[in-house]
Amino acid sequence: MRHRRAGKVTDNLWYLGREEAGVYLLEGRDTSILINGGISFILPEVLRQMEDFGIAREKIGKVLILHSHFDHVGIVPYLKRTNPDLEIYASPQAWSIFAMPKAIDIMNSFSLIVARQFGVEEALSAYDHAWRDDMTGVSVGEGDKIELGGVSLQIMHTPGHTNCSITAYEPERKALFASDGGGIPFGDTSFPSANTNFTQYAESLERLLPLPVDYLCADHYGYLTGEEAGTFIALTLEETKKWRAYMEDVLRRTGDLDAAARAVTAEFYEKMPSYFLAADILEGVFKQMLKFLAKNMA
Repeated sequence: MRHRRAGKVTDNLWYLGREEAGVYLLEGRDTSILINGGISFILPEVLRQMEDFGIAREKIGKVLILHSHFDHVGIVPYLKRTNPDLEIYASPQAWSIFAMPKAIDIMNSFSLIVARQFGVEEALSAYDHAWRDDMTGVSVGEGDKIELGGVSLQIMHTPGHTNCSITAYEPERKALFASDGGGIPFGDTSFPSANTNFTQYAESLERLLPLPVDYLCADHYGYLTGEEAGTFIALTLEETKKWRAYMEDVLRRTGDLDAAARAVTAEFYEKMPSYFLAADILEGVFKQMLKFLAKNMA
């Protein structure tokens, strides 16, 4: 079953934000962790939801960033600046990206584009949310654990969506936090966002397949429970193969990266007109995916 409204997922686990982008709060005995940094324009809603749900912000001692894209790190700067003791966890590759001025500029500009698209730019301007070079934290990767007191997160390196992508798994609740590396549950299917490397994306999904999952906690369009949660990674793997074949076919027909990216984008929005990303941003994503395929096809 698919859920897209903010609220309690299960004991000690909350979903905050809105359906286009959300974050998860996992509570331990000693501290709580925010999983995923979300997109910046959800910040006012997340703060309001914390008050409505009786979540004490001062008990949130950690934030886990699952990859470095702008729509997964947006509320982190404000939370860190209002709580300097907050520990931020991300992969070593993500921290390298956060040190690049060009990457920071792209994150901030894309965040404002989407905030403007949803008509919340003015409300967001009341918060110091922009990324700058003052964000530091802890590197985590394959085999690491984050302890919360009676609750722990196991970390896996799962590249393919990005080189910096990691996945978190909480075994007691069988909760999987794979970010876009596990697929985006848009509509009634899964969109396989294999942005940088289709082959690695599929390999990462294969590694996730054996995990028992009762709660599939996606970053976009909510979370899944029950049987659908347990079969979603398999669905994403199937859709990955279909998308790869489709995009390779578009490349053969057009013979040009730009033309192929425009064609894929146009068809995508015909089928999914309410998708949250602006078309020019998504066209850039598709071009990146197509570049990988063109290189491998050659």
